[in-house]
Amino acid sequence: MWKHLHRVGHPVARCTVERLMREQGLRGVVRGRAKRTTIPTKDGVRAGDLVNREFTATAPNQLWVADFTYVRTWAGFSYVAFVIDVFSRMIVGWKADTRMRADLVTDTLEMAAWTRGRAGITDLSGLIHHSDAGAQYVSLALTERLAALGMRASIGSVADAYDNAMAESTIGLFKNELIRRKGPWRTLDDVEIATLEYVDWFNNRRLHTELGDIPPAEHEANYYRQHPASTTLETKEPSLH
Repeated sequence: MWKHLHRVGHPVARCTVERLMREQGLRGVVRGRAKRTTIPTKDGVRAGDLVNREFTATAPNQLWVADFTYVRTWAGFSYVAFVIDVFSRMIVGWKADTRMRADLVTDTLEMAAWTRGRAGITDLSGLIHHSDAGAQYVSLALTERLAALGMRASIGSVADAYDNAMAESTIGLFKNELIRRKGPWRTLDDVEIATLEYVDWFNNRRLHTELGDIPPAEHEANYYRQHPASTTLETKEPSLH
């Protein structure tokens, strides 16, 4: 809050913000434990790990990470999937559904590709799409779609959250900043509308510490301002291990 006030032209002492928040009973959210939704594939056939926990990129569309989480509603469980660009931490694709099927993650990928295409990035060949070893992410449907887009699939090891830590971190923010704060949730429609609003806020207005306290959209805009001719993908080489 203190950083946000300074960004919008209200210089105020940090201790003043702390005091006012205490008086109003306001405090930052605290992360809790999350339920795992990964169901490992049983056939043992999956892509290798091209990331090796090195969640770094020097430009947009080099490395995307993907994962999904559950949301309890009065009508039953809903699931929300995300695709995040590692360079900017921007959520480029998402989908809410009542089932953990392959189309949950393939439709999220389609939205991410559409989002980038809308911004003028139509060639995503060479991009690394990294996820955990859940059955949805090793499905034939997702594998074929990644190949059709020219992307490289990357899968972390089974039951190891650190192998997909950046996606887990973004989902942790989503759960703490939205789901736990504004529940209980009645239906999938309620979750979907709230997620739409959250993603817009997360991408365009939420200050991200890892980006120097600016929103993801602003971080990408700064990059393209410095690299005006950068309309094609700069390939990230896979880790050798």
